[in-house]
Amino acid sequence: MLGLMTWYFGKPENVRFFETNSEEQLTASIAPGIDMALDTQSSIAVKEGQPLQVELLKGNVYFDIRKNAVNQLEVKIGNTMIKDFGTRFSIQLHKGGSRHIAVADGYIKVHVASGVYQISAFEQADFDDTGISKHRLIAERDIAPWRSPQ
Repeated sequence: MLGLMTWYFGKPENVRFFETNSEEQLTASIAPGIDMALDTQSSIAVKEGQPLQVELLKGNVYFDIRKNAVNQLEVKIGNTMIKDFGTRFSIQLHKGGSRHIAVADGYIKVHVASGVYQISAFEQADFDDTGISKHRLIAERDIAPWRSPQ
């Protein structure tokens, strides 16, 4: 019985949390080939696995995923899933609940209730759990304006 329960429940998931306060930003490597930068007053949860799963809880985050990264990345915001394809992109959650994504390099796919949308380099869009809006071209400086140059 104990063996069956051990198999059924398995080992606990490995989840790491990253959070910043109102006076700091954080840059960290969350997996080989995947770096992230958190803006002030932001937090994410990173769940180990294949693909690496990140949940943006609040604030702004910028991801830099090298094309040869071993792990793939999925980002969850509410019921929306964002899948990365070797790229650099930022996500902003505004206090009023609006969400914004911008891509610097490569492309991402946004999975929402109304379908799957591709956002490519130098494009941005607003999104919610049902769809995207205001999909448009942008300049690179607008991708993560809060991020300090590196």
